[in-house]
Amino acid sequence: MRLVSFTRPDGIDTYGTATDDTVFDAGAVLSAEYPDLKAVLAAGHLAKLEGIGVPLLMDSVTLLPPIPNPEKILCIGLNYLPHILESGRPRPEFPSIFTRYPCSVVGHGVAIERPLASREFDYEGELALVIGKDGRHIATKHALDHVAGYSCFNEGSVRDYQNHTTQFWPGKSFERSGSMGPWLVTADAVGSIDKQTLTTRVNGKVEQYTSISDLAIGIPELIAYASTVLTLRAGDIIVTGTPGGVGRYRKPQLFLEAGMDVEVEITNVGLLKNGVIDEPQPA
Repeated sequence: MRLVSFTRPDGIDTYGTATDDTVFDAGAVLSAEYPDLKAVLAAGHLAKLEGIGVPLLMDSVTLLPPIPNPEKILCIGLNYLPHILESGRPRPEFPSIFTRYPCSVVGHGVAIERPLASREFDYEGELALVIGKDGRHIATKHALDHVAGYSCFNEGSVRDYQNHTTQFWPGKSFERSGSMGPWLVTADAVGSIDKQTLTTRVNGKVEQYTSISDLAIGIPELIAYASTVLTLRAGDIIVTGTPGGVGRYRKPQLFLEAGMDVEVEITNVGLLKNGVIDEPQPA
């Protein structure tokens, strides 16, 4: 299934399932029991969404990030060898983990914002996974049992703020600087995630391309490591890292400006597209 969260034409936020051009408003039927998609995941009742809800044209709604209200967004840095090499850092022995917050992420088709504070706004195409059931101290061999599904992620990064200190958080957390979507594809519909490929395009030109199998630290290991530190909850998001080809390390450098667009496409998962605008001037 393709799972979506969205804002209806009447301004009400809801959730459901999607085809290429239609969404089905399951929330209109189930919201008294499950107020949002995260609640459906936590209850283990995704099957209740199938075939439920009034159909709406995709073009008539505003897509939100598939899970708009995760408890945690955990992001992995330096997890593809080409990006490790271009950044001049050693291959990691353990995952480099930092956090984002929900207010830093918009949905498919919604513009991401180049912040007023910087002109070094970069793209990072990534695979995101969503946890489907709670777990602590999850064994690597059981880790994929905790994955509800996968989505595309553009981890818009403000490079000068990212490099002010050794802590990545400032450059990764500007409001509305990243995106996720267009939907969450359940793991059973994707097949082997290691066999999928990721492509990032800026204004239609391919800037990043990789096989998911090239991750330096694999998905099961990421889940096991993170769950050693804290309980992973249904709806939590892990963003698994970006390949080489980011704008900062190109020659000449390529930073995002208003009027550009970015696409992140992952086979059997989907295509996430966002235009770029400048952050509005404060009133």
